[in-house]
Amino acid sequence: MARNETMSLFDLPNEEVGTVQSDAPLAERMRPRTLDEFVGQEHLVGEGRLIRGLVQAGGPLPSLILWGGPGTGKTTLARLLARLASARFSQLSAVLSGVKELREAIAEARKQRHRGHRTVLFIDEIHRYNKAQQDALLQAVEDGTVTLIGATTENPSFEVISALLSRTKVLTLQPLSEQEIATILHRSLTDADRGLVSFRPEISSAELERLASASAGDARVALTALESATHATIPSADGVRRIDGEMLIQALGRARFAYDKKGEDYFNLISAFIKSLRNSDVNAALYWLARLIEGGADPLFIARRLCILASEDVGLADPQAMVQAAAAAQIVHLIGMPEGLLTLSQATIYLANAPKSNAVTRAYIAAAADAVATAREAVPLHLRNAITPLMKSVGYGQGYRYVHDDPQARQEMPCLPESLRGRVYFESDDPDGKLA
Repeated sequence: MARNETMSLFDLPNEEVGTVQSDAPLAERMRPRTLDEFVGQEHLVGEGRLIRGLVQAGGPLPSLILWGGPGTGKTTLARLLARLASARFSQLSAVLSGVKELREAIAEARKQRHRGHRTVLFIDEIHRYNKAQQDALLQAVEDGTVTLIGATTENPSFEVISALLSRTKVLTLQPLSEQEIATILHRSLTDADRGLVSFRPEISSAELERLASASAGDARVALTALESATHATIPSADGVRRIDGEMLIQALGRARFAYDKKGEDYFNLISAFIKSLRNSDVNAALYWLARLIEGGADPLFIARRLCILASEDVGLADPQAMVQAAAAAQIVHLIGMPEGLLTLSQATIYLANAPKSNAVTRAYIAAAADAVATAREAVPLHLRNAITPLMKSVGYGQGYRYVHDDPQARQEMPCLPESLRGRVYFESDDPDGKLA
């Protein structure tokens, strides 16, 4: 084939000629065909944003790493970019392919390049490639044989080799909002060509919103559940399939669907989790943690609650509690889920078993009450910095004793306002009084 020949339809994968099998899953059928149909990720595809700018400029497409959770649009965005760039779309899964398949895909891309056709090589779950497999991509990306688009749910900083990161641009995809998922669900109910219209489904706005909320930012989960519920609902006499909440619960899973971030159950679960930790009931704490995670709770929210409890209910009875909680929050942020659930479990077990003390909480509350009551109390002169000669002349800093040179200053030099001299806020629960 000469370089100026038009590519045959047989040279293109199905998705590139716009055909999707009619029996494909709803989530596959409802993939956006244009950027205007794409829902979510406005920070990337909105007007004046990077992706839309690249498409509108019509220039070469750079190699990209798309980092985001499941169902946020990574594969869809890769396909759209390939189509809009008039490029071949070659897809590999890092779970199912190795160096052999990778080299074959690059060889085919090189052959197509000689024919004048660009190739977008999309690698799903690229973080699962080892270093040797990622190394095999470098030359093809470097010389432009392929435009790489890798998709990953893991932090690329830790899972993608630096040489490949330097040749790509990392774009972060955010979990879809409830409104965005509701928009996608509504579209699937009204699209006569690709959606569920032929089944005549009917679902209340409240149940649709509840499904969107329970999907935890994953459009694929929402669409799959809606499709299953539609197929499982027996049509009524008028041919309409009226989908109720019970059918959605069965389609999505009771634990996940029952979890409502806006409802009472959400606050009840959090309350039960924290109170079990406070009561040093490790088994109950793990159970409520599992209810939260399996129900789709934000793992970072759980981590933040652990950090709060580490100070509020453990405090200086075990200073390592704060270290464990803070480390858990950082690790969950870095590695995400599902791996992060073990980190949260470890922190939960540690905090449940840690000795408990609310001395820090009591100390601050008492100090805050005095701070409000004595808000106009002047700072003692000896505790003020004499920044200027005038300040020094009126007594700023006079009488201050440097404790490192004058150990007696700790007992003899008051640091509270005169009206509060002798006030005790922190009372250690340590029987030896070591932290008092």
